[in-house]
Amino acid sequence: MLPSGINKAAGLKAALEEMKVSPHNVVAVGDAENDHAFMNISECSVAVANALPSLKDRVDFVTEGSRGDGVIELIDKLIASDLSELDEKLKRENIHVGKAEDDVEISIKPYGTSALLAGTSGGGKSTLATGIIERIAEAGYQFCIIDPEGDYENFDGAVILGDADRAPSIDEIQSILEQPNQNLIINLLGVGLHDRPKFFAELLPALLELRSRTGRPHWIIVDEAHHLLPASLNTAAFTLPQQLNGLMMITVHPDHVAPAAVSLVNTLLTVGQAPENNIKLFCETVGDKVPELSPQKLEKGQALIWYRGGTPQRFHFTPGHTERRRHVRKYAEGQLGEDKSFYFKGKEGKLNLRAQNLILFTQIAEGVDDDTWLYHLHEGDYSQWFREAIKDNSLAEEVEEIEKNANGSASDSRQAIKAAIEERYTLPA
Repeated sequence: MLPSGINKAAGLKAALEEMKVSPHNVVAVGDAENDHAFMNISECSVAVANALPSLKDRVDFVTEGSRGDGVIELIDKLIASDLSELDEKLKRENIHVGKAEDDVEISIKPYGTSALLAGTSGGGKSTLATGIIERIAEAGYQFCIIDPEGDYENFDGAVILGDADRAPSIDEIQSILEQPNQNLIINLLGVGLHDRPKFFAELLPALLELRSRTGRPHWIIVDEAHHLLPASLNTAAFTLPQQLNGLMMITVHPDHVAPAAVSLVNTLLTVGQAPENNIKLFCETVGDKVPELSPQKLEKGQALIWYRGGTPQRFHFTPGHTERRRHVRKYAEGQLGEDKSFYFKGKEGKLNLRAQNLILFTQIAEGVDDDTWLYHLHEGDYSQWFREAIKDNSLAEEVEEIEKNANGSASDSRQAIKAAIEERYTLPA
């Protein structure tokens, strides 16, 4: 006889909280009806051979041995392979991504997956990534996002370390992730563009050491992976493991990321124009045979998924509930990297005036000569920068109209673009 609400699951939860262990890192083994409760909250459920038929019908694996012999059999498998042979059977926590045209669910496995999400700005990369991360969180897996550009500061249910003025420390990061129910976003705006690979080279071993002890964080998500693992990375100074699961890298093009990192990937997701080119670039980077794939034209909300070695598949991805907030302070006052800054150069390239945020952009725009201003205006450079670097399609579309209808007036177009920026981004002091 037990008090109401008290069962083996309640006891297990209390024990896990004390030990700082996630239920996703638990294997439950039993033989009777009262074992259902704690099996349901564990990642993998096992019944010994002498268990009740009703229990054996509902578990992930049944041992050949009975009673203690069955438990020993399970322990041997854990030591030998960490139960990797059961991956195909553990489907209840697969991470939903979307649905194919035949209404078949598209998902990625929470274990054994190393994914790369590639595509140009405006193709839905951020929407797809946010949806996947939300469902990782909803399933109770711990995630750690490395965020070079401050794009995730409005993501619910996670602690944010670091900002434009201060880089987070490794000790702070480890302290947060020691708590199994706490997700973390590491904001690297306070780390210079050229220093980010070095920071990541120090961070990754710390994350892997934590994983070796606790199995967490379950997911390491590397946004703007080409900043942290650039193609020019000195692999002699930064050794990557031969296998790294529970990883999602997000980038513009696969060939912008270090080949050693790309070779870890077994699942490729690609969005935007000519997505088949990203698969081709991936294969060329890692030396794989390029799958046969005709030119693809993806509709809004569509992507291609390619499980390495299989056939690429088109699907409609499921967006997340959270719309990432336009990061006003970052773009208005922050320090964008050299590759994201705007450069006033003029027709003959005599100038090289860098604007690393919107406030500097408007200040330089006021002082630059008319010929330089109009050159970039007629080239459509302003709207392109707002779309690709600032990631504000609404502002880009408004400025694109100004570029088309400027009628050669530098003064009018300057004021119109400045007003469009201030309407969205200027903050009170």
